[in-house]
Amino acid sequence: MSQLSWGRFQGYSMQHLRKDLLSGVIVGIIAIPLGMAFAIASGVKPEYGIYTTIIAGMLISLLGGSKYQIGGPTGAFVPILLGIVMVYGYENLLLAGFLAGIMLFLMGVLQLGSLIKFIPRPVTIGFTSGIAVIIFTGQIANFFGLTGIEKHEDFLSNMGEIALHMSALNIYSVITAIISLVLIIATPRFFPKIPGSLIGLMVSSVVAALFFSGKVATIGSTFGDIPSGLPSFHIPVVTWERVVQMLQPAFVIAMLGGIESLLSAVVADGMTGSRHNSNRELMGQGIANMVTPLFGGIPATGAIARTATNIKNGAASPLSGVIHGLVVLLVLLLFAPYASLIPLASMAPVLMIVAWNMSERKEFWHLLKTKTSDSVILVITFLLTVFTDLTLAVEVGLVLAAALFVKRMSDVLRVTKVLPDPSDKSKKVRPHMVREGHDCPQISMYTVEGPLFFGVAQMFANSIIDTIHEHPKVLILRMGKVPYMDGTGESNLTSIVRHLQQRGGILLISGIQPQPMEVLKKSRLADEIGEKHFFAHTGDALSYALTRLEANECVGCKHFAFQECARLCQPREGEETDRQGVYSSLVQ
Repeated sequence: MSQLSWGRFQGYSMQHLRKDLLSGVIVGIIAIPLGMAFAIASGVKPEYGIYTTIIAGMLISLLGGSKYQIGGPTGAFVPILLGIVMVYGYENLLLAGFLAGIMLFLMGVLQLGSLIKFIPRPVTIGFTSGIAVIIFTGQIANFFGLTGIEKHEDFLSNMGEIALHMSALNIYSVITAIISLVLIIATPRFFPKIPGSLIGLMVSSVVAALFFSGKVATIGSTFGDIPSGLPSFHIPVVTWERVVQMLQPAFVIAMLGGIESLLSAVVADGMTGSRHNSNRELMGQGIANMVTPLFGGIPATGAIARTATNIKNGAASPLSGVIHGLVVLLVLLLFAPYASLIPLASMAPVLMIVAWNMSERKEFWHLLKTKTSDSVILVITFLLTVFTDLTLAVEVGLVLAAALFVKRMSDVLRVTKVLPDPSDKSKKVRPHMVREGHDCPQISMYTVEGPLFFGVAQMFANSIIDTIHEHPKVLILRMGKVPYMDGTGESNLTSIVRHLQQRGGILLISGIQPQPMEVLKKSRLADEIGEKHFFAHTGDALSYALTRLEANECVGCKHFAFQECARLCQPREGEETDRQGVYSSLVQ
């Protein structure tokens, strides 16, 4: 993997280095307040967010599958990590992060990167919007300087706490927060290259220190001073009971981290025209999340906004991500005491803006206005994320999406009885040719279109069996338009074969595709049907079917379903009916 990583530096020049230095410094400055803010919102000390930004940020850039990816703490993790800290404690959070890293690495090794991309868009928008609501509302108390707030796991209880303590509003905190908020919004408009969050934090912190000293809660007064040294190496206490206990939280972290990182990589691809390696990205994310907890860091993933900023500022290689981590490390070593003076009210607008930007509000309203099944999945996932937890929201969202997908696919499957159309020059088969008085009593032919899987297999079998009332001698299935068959589809096809065999009939299959044929071979149904009963073309199947007719039943038949029926139905005395004619030209 190292060779693959260093291969991205081929042709690297001093000009590329200058670009990486510029983008790395800018992204590093942006990442500092975000790292602290996400850590605080997650219920841990702010320095743990900085440690994560440094270690995970460098490892994800070096080992990941995207050339421009910037990793670190993200808002998507906030509700999950806060819940883990509240229920299990910080030490168990480190263990959960380490286990999530192992899971992510294994996902990459097992080539599962492409599978995560198949999570339906309404589900991702639903839980992302729900997370945004939780982050935004979680900062209301700090914005208004409310004290005595007790944190709960559920949304309604937290809102109740805020309403209960709103009378204790701190006007100095509100002023500080408003200054920070205005500057965060205004700075990009007037000074696009200057990070608004940094200006908002610095100016509002200075105002609070000069005019509201001791009247607003700061990082230092709430969490203690941020240490200015390097993080110490620490292996979390590991026992089998704790591992089992943290498997489910770790799985949620791994899944969300995988989704978030690959979404960020896709955004980077769209902005640069490059292509990321999804499996290598998961492996890089996994290694980063295994190493970061050993230094007290929290789970990390690819950060979409920081990755986009990295690209916009001219990043040329993964080195910009490494530089971003080194910049954060340098700031930690030189300016940690000053960071302790930042008011919590100054940081609240930073997270509120992050929540607003990640809310997917335009996509949300667009899907909502479509008033389709996707709208239902979106709303349910969103509400469950806000009012229950992300794990349940994603599980229910995926189950609903799968159920609706099956329903849609069942509408795609079409099974139609057909006969050749003599007016068609190419002798194509048409459904409209089958009508009362014009349908061979001994040969039934069906065109099957669409995948034969568990959601439609029973309907397929019933539609065939229910319509062959005359118990035909031969059933022809035209399967050229069946791209996929699963075990359930094979089982229902088996029931059709047995149904025919019990009545002395046979099944012929024409035009079957490779995947369904492989399924039939593995299940040995192909042997039961018989190798000679598979045909490349429908015409060949018809030629064979006509040799299996009961001549006595043809005599006097008035259906004339096929061209040769006139001769088959009126045999001359003393002559054996010729049923071997050439029918390969009957149907293309």
